Amino acid sequence: MDSSWGTIDRLVGWADEAGALPPGEERLLRILKISEEVGEVGRAVIGATGHNLRKGVTHSWQDVQDELCDVMVAAMIALRTLTPDAGAVFAERLARVEARSQAVREAR
Repeated sequence: MDSSWGTIDRLVGWADEAGALPPGEERLLRILKISEEVGEVGRAVIGATGHNLRKGVTHSWQDVQDELCDVMVAAMIALRTLTPDAGAVFAERLARVEARSQAVREAR
């Protein structure tokens, strides 16, 4: 298991110990956490581009990178909450995505 998934296992264990809700609710909230983090990416992009005319530039592209990492961590935690084989599930899915993209490239 790579070190990222080991870290995720530890974070899920910590969250499981600290969780005060029934397991089903914890699972749903961990999945919903991904949406919250995606919203923070949007806020950072708007802030990095100065698209909010009232506020101007409030974020950097480093902030966007940090928020994207938070999305990834939240998704990894949610996936690990659903299955103890999260690393294998992700690797299999990534391989299928790569195979599909390779097929499209070869068809061109």
